[in-house]
Amino acid sequence: MEKYSYRFSFGPWNIHEGADPFGPPVRPSRSLDEKLPLVRQLGFDAIQLHDDDAIPNLDDLSSQQLVQAARDLRRQIEDAGLTTEWIAPRLWEDARTIDGAFTANDPAVRAYASDRARKSIDIAREMDTDLILLWLAREGTYIRESKDGAWATERLIEAVNELLAYDPGIRILIEPKPNEPMDLAYIPTIGHGVALGMFTSDPARVGVLMESAHAVLAGLDPSDEMAFALGLRKLWGVHLNDQNGLKFDQDRSFGSVDLRRAFNQVRVLDEHEYWNVGMVGFDVKTMRTQKAERATAHLRNSLDVFLRLVGVVRSMDRQAVSAAIDGRDYEELDHLVMNALLGG
Repeated sequence: MEKYSYRFSFGPWNIHEGADPFGPPVRPSRSLDEKLPLVRQLGFDAIQLHDDDAIPNLDDLSSQQLVQAARDLRRQIEDAGLTTEWIAPRLWEDARTIDGAFTANDPAVRAYASDRARKSIDIAREMDTDLILLWLAREGTYIRESKDGAWATERLIEAVNELLAYDPGIRILIEPKPNEPMDLAYIPTIGHGVALGMFTSDPARVGVLMESAHAVLAGLDPSDEMAFALGLRKLWGVHLNDQNGLKFDQDRSFGSVDLRRAFNQVRVLDEHEYWNVGMVGFDVKTMRTQKAERATAHLRNSLDVFLRLVGVVRSMDRQAVSAAIDGRDYEELDHLVMNALLGG
């Protein structure tokens, strides 16, 4: 199927062992070496990487060892016909960051988080990407009285400023989420992410990444969140998936729950020529019942749905749509959309 002008990416965690919040893994792990060839085979162009996806045990390596390992991985990725979209410091799985990273009450933990994030920048520099993704997973509280939210916001701005100063060539993507793993997150929506970036030392280098499921968990529509950021020229990344209501973060295949919601996400990206801005990233996990040998079909399916919806968006009768809007005939507009989605 034609890929139009889009480029696509996913992360190695999307070829998943099948663990969920309530149960253990049900499929064997695959190494990054095994996963990399599958990226191109599935029709994708780039890989997303957490820092320790790229360099396992990076906290145990010297600066020289870290740089050499990153250079070796870059060659491996390029040999697979791929590029790296971004690097993300994994700040939420270390025992020290259980109560936050950049917003931890303990200054030693905040210092560790900043050092770990700087290592991600060192990796990104060698991997030939200027994007650092910050998913602020544990920047929040389980009990509001345990932290001062205003103080925490200042610490987040301070942390971003440190990273911007560390390398003037990087751009930072903030990925909001309203909850999970923390009960109460400090940066729950795209609006919060944009606002945070605007108060940093270099707002031009701070944007946002919108994840569909995170928007749904916040009670918002993903296409509206994208449109808000697009209007401010701040949407530099997306994590497309789907979500069956206000449950845990399910990372369902794109369009598998709400096709019209998926249509509107594709529509807003396509109408604003997002392919000139960034890659279309997916953050999807296959169903827990899927057998190991078929545990990549969800990625193929998500890419296929996206591209078919681009076709639907571009095939709609623009004159009929404009006439319905101009005439305030939204029932007709509704029918035009449904007819297009049903293949009429």
